[in-house]
Formats: sequence, structure tokens, C-alpha cells
Amino acid sequence: MKPIWIVDDDQSIRFVLERALAREQFATRSFSNPRDVLAALDDDEPQVLVSDIRMPGGSGIDLLAKVKARLPGLPVIIMTAYSDLDSAVSAFQGGAFEYLPKPFDLTRAVELIRRAMEESLREEVSDIGGAEMPEMLGQAPAMQDVFRAIGRLSQSTVTVLITGESGSGKELVARALHKHSPRGDAGSNGPFIAINTAAIPKDLLESELFGHERGAFTGAQTTRRGRFEQADGGTLFLDEIGDMPFDLQTRLLRVLSDGQFYRVGGHQPLKSNVRVIAATHQNLEQRVRDGAFREDLFHRLNVIRLRLPALRERREDVAQLTRFFLAKSARELGVEAKRITESALARLMDFDFPGNVRQLENICHWLTVMAPAQVVEPKDLPPELMASDVALTPVVAAADHPTPAAPTLASPMPVGSALSGWLLDLQREARRLLESGDSEVWDTLTRQFEGQLIHTALEVTRGRRIEAANKLGIGRNTITRKIQELGLE
Repeated sequence: MKPIWIVDDDQSIRFVLERALAREQFATRSFSNPRDVLAALDDDEPQVLVSDIRMPGGSGIDLLAKVKARLPGLPVIIMTAYSDLDSAVSAFQGGAFEYLPKPFDLTRAVELIRRAMEESLREEVSDIGGAEMPEMLGQAPAMQDVFRAIGRLSQSTVTVLITGESGSGKELVARALHKHSPRGDAGSNGPFIAINTAAIPKDLLESELFGHERGAFTGAQTTRRGRFEQADGGTLFLDEIGDMPFDLQTRLLRVLSDGQFYRVGGHQPLKSNVRVIAATHQNLEQRVRDGAFREDLFHRLNVIRLRLPALRERREDVAQLTRFFLAKSARELGVEAKRITESALARLMDFDFPGNVRQLENICHWLTVMAPAQVVEPKDLPPELMASDVALTPVVAAADHPTPAAPTLASPMPVGSALSGWLLDLQREARRLLESGDSEVWDTLTRQFEGQLIHTALEVTRGRRIEAANKLGIGRNTITRKIQELGLE
């Protein structure tokens, strides 16, 4: 992954952002003026550019124009302490990814940079893969059923609900549905906009979906178009819809029902002509029974349901996908593609892949970097695959990390059994903290685990503590004490 470039004549701003991004294990490169940035572009390029707007030797707006002329797809975030309308308009007209007024909240700034980087990586993968749709290659009967369904749906823009495990390629199916939909209103000639409702904090999700007016809340320096406006005339893909907060479900239902919505802080209704494709790894019927998902919204989304098979249900496709991902990783890294022996492929085909196609892609990326020879033998596979009774993700993963699955209560798993998605995420986080030398790993992870359990239980019971305690199997005094200790008031 290429570094994030920071451009600011203020050394303290550069230092703060460098440290914050280093904690997230992002590489950075800093500049004090636009002239050095343009010179550096002759032999290098960033993943994301974060630039101040007023600097000696040139402005961030001018730098934005020059960088965009050379790298049109590069996300550029413009920072400024001068939060005026002209600057904001100039930034967005010049193609800026976002406008970050100073002083900024460091956590939100890092999150904004992360979103820009994910957008950049998604564009790179799109450029590499083109129209081949590699993750959707497959001869397995289960995948052929998916292909036939996409073909039948190509004549309409009906609402589709895609179900399947995390990492199985639900967004690729959504993109295929959009690409092959009829031209015209909400068709293939319009934009495809994707949003993962589980990856965005609850207090930001409403603004992400519907946009906001200037001054609608603290930090809303400019009017911002939401995803519904951005997707007008095209397709909006709502990933992990099962995790959408209950109050936002009501607003979404209203948009789907009458095609109108309001920006946050707005009073003027806006019209939306958007095809909605939703996806989830959860059982929405059970979520409805649990009171966590609106039944009327479920029926509105569940017009056509398309189930995507897990990779273990289409093992005959593993060899073809492995060879493609090895070639793709080699192109990304600028090296010769690794070849893989039949015996190594057989070992991969025996693996259950709890992370599905995304996990296979990560493994191929790991092999491209770590395998010592050009021909991959069984002994070269990640250590986790060498033991057939343990199913884990490689330590070195590709840039496109899986979105963490929502925690699910489960019985403790015996050592050596296959780990589910959320336990894999727990293992990775524990490994990261342990290797960083954190002396409070137990307390940190326990607090996060207990906090998530109680928060989810209170959401399910609409804030009724005694009912939440009963569902969790703990006493009401215990849940009250934990709420106070964990700061969940």
C-alpha cells in the first residue's frame, strides 16, 4: 500500500497526523510546501493526499488542480483554518474528496483518511479487475444459479436483497446487477454508490445517507450531499443492512415508500430516483422476531432475494480463483506471478475458508509476499493452513480488510475447532495488542466485549435494563453496575 502524503507548513500539524496514522499502522510522507509535492510526484505517488489550503509557495487549491490533472482518481482531503464558503466550494469543485476544517477532531480526521484510502483501494481493484469480475468466476452449480439470477434480473431495476456470509462477494453481485440493469432511470448508465452501514458510527450514518445542511451540527461547515443524492439515477448498495440502527430504519422506509427525504437539518424535501440493493450476513427474519429490525422495512427490501454461497460450498472454484488472485497480487506489487502446485491447491480446497473469497484473496497476497520460491508447494502455505483442523486468516492480509461481523453469543469453542468470523477478528486484535506490548490486553478486550454485549442487549430491548439483564443471563444489579463502569449511561 502506498503512503499517505501530508502537506502543511505547520510542523505541529504534520507531527500530530503522522503519529495518529502511525498508530493505525499507515505509512506517511510529509511535505511543508506544494512545490516539493509536485517534484515528488515525478517518481512516487500517494494513496491519499491531505493538504492544507494556505501555505507559503502555493495554495492547496492550486495543488489540488495540478495533482488531479496527473492522478484523477487520487482522493485529496483539503484542510484549512479559514472555514469560508469560497474555500469549501473551490475544494469540492476541484474534485476534493472532503473538506476538513481546523481545528479538527483527530479521531474523525483519521477516520476520514481511512475512508479516503478505502475508496482509493476500491478504485485500484476496479481498475485491475475491470469487467472480468474475477471473484464471480466459477463453475460450481451454486454460482451458476447466481449467474442465472443476475441474468433474469437484468431486465428490471427491482429491489434486491443479497444474503451470504461475510467475504462471499455480495458487493460484486450488487455491482453486476447494476452493470447489467436496463439503461434509463435508476439504471446502468447512472452511478453505483456503496455504503457499509456497519462500518460507520451511528451518529454519522444519518448524515452519510441523507446528507446535511450547513450548521446542522457541530462541524457541519458546509452543505454535504448524502449517498441517496449521489446515487440519483443509479444504484445505492446498502451493505450489512441488518446492522442499521432502528431509528434510521424508519427514515429509510420512508424514502423507499415515497422517494423523498430531508437532509439532516434541512426543511426542503428532496426527491430520490434510486434503485436500492441491500445485503446482509445476518438472518433478517430472526432480527425482526428479536425486535431489532422493522418488519415493514424487511418486506420492502425482500422483493427478490439472492443467496450467495460460501466458498466451502463451491470448492471446485478454489483453484481458478487462487490462480487469478496470485496473478492480481503480482500485478499490484509489480512482481512475477507465483505458480502453485496441484498438491498445494488440494490443501487449499480442503480448507473451509470462514472468511470466504476475501480470505482466499488475502492468502494469495500473503503467498505473493512470503512464499520463498516462484512455485508454491504445500510447505509454503501459511502456517494456519498446515493444520487442517484450525481455520484462521493469515497474519499478513491484503489491504481490503473484511468488515468485522457483528458479535454473536456462542458457546466457548474447544481448541482446534474452526473459528467463526468474530472470533477471528478477536484473535487478530488480541495479537495486535500483545505484539505492541500493551500491558492491559485482558482489561481492554474484556471491557470492549462486555460493553458490546450490554449495548446490543439494550438496543434489542429498547433500553429496558431488567429485560436486557434477563436476556443476557445476568442480574439487574450487575447490568446497572456494568453500565456505570463501562460508561454506557
